[in-house]
Amino acid sequence: MKTLLQIDFPFDGPFGDEMAKAMAELARSIADEPGFLWKIWTENRNTHEAGGIYLFEDESSAQAYLEKHSARLKEFGVPEVNGKVFQVNGALTAIDHGPV
Repeated sequence: MKTLLQIDFPFDGPFGDEMAKAMAELARSIADEPGFLWKIWTENRNTHEAGGIYLFEDESSAQAYLEKHSARLKEFGVPEVNGKVFQVNGALTAIDHGPV
């Protein structure tokens, strides 16, 4: 079953175009993760947060990525990583034009 992963964490920047340049290599590596379908990158300059909404083929792929990415972020000095995993209701999502 398609699985959505929501991650957010404290982040002091860079944001916008600078973030896109700084994180391009990371984005390419995420695209190669097992079971990965897509990611929407999120950022909030005002609250100093960043993260993303990911779609994976299944829960095991999402959980494995959450563990890997949480460890990586902590190595970068991020003190707390919030992650939530949700199963996607495909029928209702299709009605509302969700990209699944």
